[in-house]
Amino acid sequence: MKILDNINSLLGDDLKATVVAGSKLKIAASCFSIYAYEALKSELSKVESFEFIFTAPTFVPTEVTDKLRKERREFFIPKLNREHSLYGSEFEIQLRNKLTQRAIARECADWIRNKATFKSNRSKAPMQQFICIDGEEEKVAYMPLNGFTAVDMGYQRGDAVSNIVNRMDESAHASTFLQLFDQIWNDKEQLEDVTSAICDHIDSVYQENSPERIYFLMLYNIFNEFLEEIDEDVLPNDRTGYQESLVWNKLFNYQRDAATGIINKLESYNGCILADSVGLGKTFTALAVIKYYELRNRAVLVLCPKKLADNWLNYNSNLKTNLFAKDRLNYDVLCHTDLSRTSGDSFGIPLNRVNWGNYDLVVIDESHNFRNNDAYKDKETRYQKLMRQVVQEGVKTKVLMLSATPVNNRFTDLKNQLALAYEGHSDLLSDKLKTTRSIEEIFKRAQVAFNQWSKLAPEARTAQSILQALDFDFFELLDSVTIARSRKHIETFYDTKDIGKFPQRRKPLSYHSPITHRADVLDMNGIVEQLSLLKLSVYAPISYILPSRIAKYEALYDTQVEGGKGSLKQVDRERSLQALMITNLLKRLESSVEAFRLTLSALLRNHTKTLEIIAQYHQSGGVLNIGDYTAGMEGLDAEEDDLTAIDPFSVGGKVQISLADMDVPSWEHDLNCDLAVIDVLLAEMEKITPAEDAKLQHLKSHLYQKIENPINSGNKKAIIFTAFADTANYLYRNLAPAILQDKHLHTGKVTGSDTPKTTLKQSYDFQSLLTLFSPRSKEKALIMPDDDSEIDILIGTDCISEGQNLQDCDYLINYDIHWNPVRIIQRFGRIDRIGSINREIQLVNYWPDITLDEYINLKERVENRMMIVDVAATGDDNVLTAKSSETAYRKEQLRKLQDEVIELEDIKTGVSITDLGLNDFRMDLLNHIKERGDLSSLPKGLHAVVPAQEGTGLEPGVIFALRNINDTVNINQQNRLHPYYLIYINREGEVVADQSEVKRLLDWVRASCKGHSEPIQSVCHRFNQQTEDGRDMSDYSQLLQQAIHSMVEVKEERDIDSLFAGVSTTALLDTIQGLDDFELIAFLVVQAE
Repeated sequence: MKILDNINSLLGDDLKATVVAGSKLKIAASCFSIYAYEALKSELSKVESFEFIFTAPTFVPTEVTDKLRKERREFFIPKLNREHSLYGSEFEIQLRNKLTQRAIARECADWIRNKATFKSNRSKAPMQQFICIDGEEEKVAYMPLNGFTAVDMGYQRGDAVSNIVNRMDESAHASTFLQLFDQIWNDKEQLEDVTSAICDHIDSVYQENSPERIYFLMLYNIFNEFLEEIDEDVLPNDRTGYQESLVWNKLFNYQRDAATGIINKLESYNGCILADSVGLGKTFTALAVIKYYELRNRAVLVLCPKKLADNWLNYNSNLKTNLFAKDRLNYDVLCHTDLSRTSGDSFGIPLNRVNWGNYDLVVIDESHNFRNNDAYKDKETRYQKLMRQVVQEGVKTKVLMLSATPVNNRFTDLKNQLALAYEGHSDLLSDKLKTTRSIEEIFKRAQVAFNQWSKLAPEARTAQSILQALDFDFFELLDSVTIARSRKHIETFYDTKDIGKFPQRRKPLSYHSPITHRADVLDMNGIVEQLSLLKLSVYAPISYILPSRIAKYEALYDTQVEGGKGSLKQVDRERSLQALMITNLLKRLESSVEAFRLTLSALLRNHTKTLEIIAQYHQSGGVLNIGDYTAGMEGLDAEEDDLTAIDPFSVGGKVQISLADMDVPSWEHDLNCDLAVIDVLLAEMEKITPAEDAKLQHLKSHLYQKIENPINSGNKKAIIFTAFADTANYLYRNLAPAILQDKHLHTGKVTGSDTPKTTLKQSYDFQSLLTLFSPRSKEKALIMPDDDSEIDILIGTDCISEGQNLQDCDYLINYDIHWNPVRIIQRFGRIDRIGSINREIQLVNYWPDITLDEYINLKERVENRMMIVDVAATGDDNVLTAKSSETAYRKEQLRKLQDEVIELEDIKTGVSITDLGLNDFRMDLLNHIKERGDLSSLPKGLHAVVPAQEGTGLEPGVIFALRNINDTVNINQQNRLHPYYLIYINREGEVVADQSEVKRLLDWVRASCKGHSEPIQSVCHRFNQQTEDGRDMSDYSQLLQQAIHSMVEVKEERDIDSLFAGVSTTALLDTIQGLDDFELIAFLVVQAE
């Protein structure tokens, strides 16, 4: 008898010395590993037979078949571990990391078929583990034993305190064990033959794997926690029949992914922001979600800006223009501004009787209008009313927010939108997230990181650098509650063959038209000069109250800001109204002679009426009150352009001032000065007839050119956008009859403020008119089959700049440039859409007739004047949305707009939250498991080979998926997938993408693997030639070493940064030693073809 301590004398070495040709090897052990086979390969090839008993049930079907139930899953873990140990137990990970698993598996399978038989104990009865060698000359037994692995042989370190084995070579002892083994071996009740199951299992390692299999193996490991948490409650319930609905079947593949993800997020976290880029069809995605909840008998409210209401009302009404009439959508539609109203009705709903608390789902379109939560004591803001009455009171409300611009440069905006989802109590959400900090803290840290980033030099201010500055919790939070994909993402990573492509954008055309060619009329600069003389004191009566009387009015009209942060003075409200009016005049001057003329006339009337009241006061000397204008601001939408609502004579100002308390002579003098300026300007404008309006005439000839020389053959359509209804009416009056007469084409006009007009004989409503203009995208053949009219020219305001698909058209003209570049992009999104029939599309911009720098300086002058008092005059998001900090970046955007069509993602100097979420991958995995069942039995260390694709940046190299065995080490706080790591390294050993770029890496894997359910033979063949069928993997092992080495370097570099950045440091936490800290999950070889 001899004792082997597996330190100085190894069991493996002793077996090598004892096994001779013709020996019979019999083993009873809990597991078998191909690495133990590799260590004893030459000896095992000599044996006459090899009999192996698994001492606990392995590779046999068990009576518990429900693997998906979490509580039962525990029973499978030991068994799965035993089965997985075929490819290396957890302590043989280093061997697997040498990547030769495939070659060993192939040899092992051949050997098993020739020499070995495996049986498994099918009962729960425990069995002893031992090895017997039945040789012609000697019989030897070894015990105790844990398994047949490289660790048990003594060739690898395990975690056992000791690993001592007794070698018994006395024939009496050895014979006892041999008899015991033979007795069990022949017991058919007790054992079941599993040899073929093992061969099949080992085959799976060395057969070529399909790329799709490796993609799902990676996802299964990375997101296995997510799978365990998932239950039926948070997934769309198929039994509702939502997949049969019309709207669901209209969705493209990427929209379905979004809809499923939204339902999952609404069920898990009660809220979701859908922020897909312009032109990706958010409205339809939202309608599919609404349909799902209506099928579950939930009450739904859609809150949208007034200008978009018609679009939403189209889909819940029994109208011919409603594509989804058969779905019988039944949601209510109200406007954002209805939250500030308490009387009257809105689309037939009496506002004083709305049961705000009874909605199960609220869909907020353009939710960025609810960014601002500055509160006033005596007046509840729209945001607060939404939060209190709709979200917090009554039934549990889920909130879906639709927004193309959810993040600007203040993260509080995003936080306030999210607060709607968690009812203002942030712990409701943070308890469900895997974050370590509260939501307030996460946003605070993100804001600090953002502020530091925004101070960097422009070339260092890249998307990548901000992603590295933000921490794990922020991504976790965004990933949980947002879905945001860019056009680029959809084009690159989705199969869009059925949908079609985005059209090619031509370089924008920019025109600078003077106001008129007449020499006797002031030019743009001259008019601006005159405008700067205006005081607009008609809007600021409070400023003229005598000092002795001012206290009386302050007590009456100033409101305390909540939390005692100061007061919102009426005088400030008036100043912001003055600034708003000056801006309005400028914008209307830029828009058209007509819009400017009409505003000047309105001003003239206001001044004349006010001066009449003063004259009356002088005559009678009685007590006369004057109203103020600020009341009119309360009904304004956050981005309202038409300020026609502001007229005290129609509103009846709330603020009443007695003229006896005012310095009337000064006010009268200022009003008369303003009146003189207005008279001069009006006289100038009256001189310009439509024939002398240079911009109008230029537009007309430009349109004629387009009609005669279309950019896509036969397409004569064009949309003309303006910010003002007055300009739209003016263009329609002066263009429509001429186009009909000269070109025999019909024109339509929609402004949102009056009934739509066309040159056709019949009159049409808003949706029908748009259907005639874009018959293919609006499916006219289905909804208006008997009407063969068509409209080719459409004049519209921003009431059609969102939520409309007008992609039949290929030409979009901005007759005026909106001061916010986002609006320009949203307008262009009407025709710049996926699936367009047009090969190319053209954007045309009309700029004021001054240089861009003059234009921007003019804007800055006005905006800075507005900045003097930056108050939210309505207690809502500031009507003066321009912030001076944004001026510099808007300057850059406007400059860019002259040469190219910019993406919404590029517009924000802030963080674009598009393309950060990992939701698509989770949904992929869930659907795969639904169809194909559990993936837990797949061995680790597998690989697939895919071709390199220059277009998507997929260059030859390897993408490794690894697991950090030492869970406490996070090379974070950067890695969102910890303890899993993805890293992409090219053939030269350079890192293409490191573990902080999770989304990009998974996108690459998905794009190259999904849909490839068979191995790609051409590249597999090349790979096998290069590696001698997997026997020589030294190059790839080297790359794996380099990949891990680079991660250690990244961590050290970030640690040093974090020490000096003033944020919590990662420098003193555990570090990564190297290869031994990692287990290889799978790898994807990108092979040059």
